[in-house]
Amino acid sequence: MPIEPDTKDWTWVLHERCPECGFDPLEVDRDDLGRRIRHAAAAMHQRLHGEAVAERPDDATWSPLEYAAHVRDVCGVMETRLHQLLHEDDPEFANWDQDRAAVDGDYASQDPEHVAAALDLAAASLANAADAVPTDAWDRTGRRSNGSVFTVRTLLEYALHDLEHHAFDVTRAR
Repeated sequence: MPIEPDTKDWTWVLHERCPECGFDPLEVDRDDLGRRIRHAAAAMHQRLHGEAVAERPDDATWSPLEYAAHVRDVCGVMETRLHQLLHEDDPEFANWDQDRAAVDGDYASQDPEHVAAALDLAAASLANAADAVPTDAWDRTGRRSNGSVFTVRTLLEYALHDLEHHAFDVTRAR
């Protein structure tokens, strides 16, 4: 059964604590973004080696495998957007439909070992890019097609929330 598309605008997590996973943007140190990205990806990776990795807990919730494939892809999308922010003036990001990506990529049928390895690489690349942001670039801006404006910092915080939130999703579901 297909998952209902997530139509929420999650940009509110850049201003207030997430009541589901506890992410608080006011507690994010920009110098710690890379470490936290790596940590969230490691928690997700570990869950891929657990029980029932491809089983959905219910009809409305992705399996740990599907979440991990999503997080892998989020890392790639966010790194592309980070690169745009650092090299273009006020870029508009290409739309990315996470639900379409899950269907087109058949996340549920992917090999957990391959997803784990690809997740490790994608998260390490994003974390390394976050660690390498020049001091004078944190306030560079870009936007989504819906008008939401991101700085380098808020883009990375938004990405971090996604990773930490989904790591929470798959570890609490055990």
